[in-house]
Order: sequence, then structure tokens, then C-alpha cells
Amino acid sequence: MTTKTINDFKQGSPLPYTVLDESHTNAAYPEHTLEIRGGGFGSDAAAHPTNANQFYVLTDRGPNADFNGSAGKGKQFLVPDYTPRIGLFELQVDGQIKKLKEILLKDAKGNLISGLPNPKALGGTNEVPYDIDGQPMTMNPNLPFDELSNPIRTDINGLDPEGLAALTDGSFWISDEYGPHLVHYSADGIEVARINPFAEDERNNIVIDGKRMLLPAEFAKRRTNRGMEALTITPDQSTLVGVMESSMDNPDESGRVSSLVRIVSIHLYSGQIAQYLYRLDKAKHVTSGIVALSNHAFYLIEHDRKFPLQEESAQKLIYKIDMTDATDIGAIASTKTMKQNETLGLTVDGQTLEQLIAADESNWQVLEALGIKLVHKTLAIDVLATINYPHDKLEGLWLRQDGLLGLLNDDDFAMTDSDMTNTAMTKSINTIEQKYLDREKTIEDANRLYIVEPL
Repeated sequence: MTTKTINDFKQGSPLPYTVLDESHTNAAYPEHTLEIRGGGFGSDAAAHPTNANQFYVLTDRGPNADFNGSAGKGKQFLVPDYTPRIGLFELQVDGQIKKLKEILLKDAKGNLISGLPNPKALGGTNEVPYDIDGQPMTMNPNLPFDELSNPIRTDINGLDPEGLAALTDGSFWISDEYGPHLVHYSADGIEVARINPFAEDERNNIVIDGKRMLLPAEFAKRRTNRGMEALTITPDQSTLVGVMESSMDNPDESGRVSSLVRIVSIHLYSGQIAQYLYRLDKAKHVTSGIVALSNHAFYLIEHDRKFPLQEESAQKLIYKIDMTDATDIGAIASTKTMKQNETLGLTVDGQTLEQLIAADESNWQVLEALGIKLVHKTLAIDVLATINYPHDKLEGLWLRQDGLLGLLNDDDFAMTDSDMTNTAMTKSINTIEQKYLDREKTIEDANRLYIVEPL
């Protein structure tokens, strides 16, 4: 790899960052200010297609915190004009990491996008955006919020990026947690194409044999902030493979406590879309990263979002999965027991797959008896048994040319919600704090690169 050995990365190598804002009070230590870092790289990672020591890393929507204000539950945007972006980094011979450039994401007209919520019809989940003073962000900031005369501000191009695929032609595909949306960006970060579940969205502009390519309608049943967390492209550059973060609200919240996760493959040239089922070790686990080894084999991250320094039971796992024998549930013909529903996807005796598994974990055997085969998984890396990994979010996978895996955490711009209860009059200076790894709040989180060898 470099003159450094793999053992040199057991503690991780920090990514460089700048300070976006330090005007707020750190709620954990009110005598100190909060350092919001940019930073924020870690939602996903991808190898540079030609340079062995360069890798891309994705940010999410920008510095934000959960907030319950006068217009209901939502997110407070601490840097409201932040533009999600891709960073290109290089691992140096001495193990240090250098940032080479940033690619800011733009709409099809070249305008910078934001991380603000989408309109409800095109991916929004009624999430309310609040400004730094805890006031609802509205269509006219000079007027008070009124649901009819001055409604909540949304952004049709707003994106909460989570999955990244870097193509050999220099362009990128990104998946997000809203729609979910899959967006193709040029090497300069300009939107080229889009795929989502919304037939009325004219930005879905990939047409094959006279038919626009859309995600299956049931993907619009994703949970708030639990959309398409992971994305990759096969080595032959033909097929996108995306993974939902967790079980969906299909048809409603009754489906969200299941261990069932959907994987979708999208052939960009034939237009063929397939769906496969992945079983989480535990229903509360999430998936957060995927990278292709071949057209059918992948590494996939599954973890529990716990801080290892705070919870001894924390798990950060990387599985090798194989879809060769898995059943495409979208291609199953309707029978007396199984039926394809236009909005809910495959149902079994009138229940969605999420409902079926949420009702009883043993119902996986029902699917097996019906001939539905899951994605095969074998453990490739038990991360916490391999390296000193103290972070809650393991989200970036960099498959290196030497076969080693680079792991990157999402540090949330080094900030998080405090333990205090938000109210409509509470300002951001009282509700956010530096993100800490330990219960004592002495070790600050930061983006780091770890390099491990799969089994």
C-alpha cells in the first residue's frame, strides 16, 4: 500500500478539515464555543478509478440537529447555505491524508443545491427546517410562518447524500435519504440524470425502449431519514446496486421493526430493475455502505450506530454478500398467496414483506417455503475485533486496488444534539454540542481513515 503498514492504521489517520462556524455555544461545556467542522466527510467513500491512493468521500446534507419547534418536529440547519459535496483525498506515503479538491453538487442548470427538505410529493416527509434562531424556515423569510400564506420552505433539488459510486468516466452516482433519489452528476458536480419512485417527476430522464426508468413505487415508503444509505456500481460500469438503510414503513410504521432490508439493482443500459432481500442480524441494525467486487459479490456494512466506548455491546460488521442465487422479488408472478401490488410491492397473504417479518421473525421461514432466497452473507470483518474503532457511524467503504478496505466514519461535522429538551423558544446555542465518543465527553469525534484486510 504505502511505506506505512496496515498496523499503522489501527488508530486511524485523520482527514483534514476547516472550521465552518464557531459562533455557537457548546451545550456540553457552555463556557466554550462549538466548532462545526467541514469536515463532515464520511457518508460514503469510493475509490478513484485510476489512482490507487486517491479516494472520494461524500458529505451529507450539512450541519444539522433534531429540533422540535413551533411548526413541529424537524431539523435545525446550523449552516443554512451549506452545499453537499464530494471531496477527493489522497493517502500520502507517510500515512497522512491530503485533500485535493471539493466538488460541490449542483442542479441541472448549474445552481448549487442545498440540504433542505424536498416537497412532499417528490421525496419530502413533512420535515420542518429551522434556522439558527430556532424559527421555521419559510418561503418568505420576512414574514412569520403561516401554513397557508407563508408555508415551510422546501427545495426540490435538496439532497441528503448517503451513497456514492465513482465511475471510470469521472462522473458520479449518488443516492439519498429523501425520495429516495438516485442522481447522476458530471465530474463537475452538475446533475445529468435522476431515478426515483415518482412517476410525475420530469427529472427522471433516463428513457429505454420508450419507458422512463423509475425505482419501484414501494421505495417511496422509506422511513424518514432512512432512505437509500448505500450505493455502488459493478466493475463493468453497467449496474447500480443500492441498499436501503433499514426496514421501510411499508405500508406504514408497522413494517419498520422488521429485520428485512431491500437491495435494488438497476441495469443502466437495459433498464432492468431487480429487488433482493437482505436479512439484518438484528432489526435495530442498519446498513450503511456497499462496494462491488464483481457483478454479483459485494462488501456491505451492517452496524448498530452505538459508540463502542459507551456501549460494550456495540457491533460494526462488514459482510461479503452474494446475490447469485437470490430471488428477484419484483419478478415473482402473482399466485393465490403472493401478489404484486402497484404501491406496496410483493405481498404475502395480503401483508407486505415488512409487515410479515415484523409480526414474527420466524416468518423468514415462510418466505423460504415460498421459494424466496435471500442474499447470501458471510462475515468478512468484525471491525471492533480488528481495530480500535470508537465511532458510532461506520459509513464509508474504499475498496483499494491491493484488496484492502479503507473504512471511514461519519462525524456529523463534529456536532450533535445535546441531551437537553428542545422547545419552540430554545435557540441552537442551547441544544447542540460537540460530538463526543465517550460518556464523559472528553474525546471529540472526527473523520478518520482505517485500513483493514478482509478475511
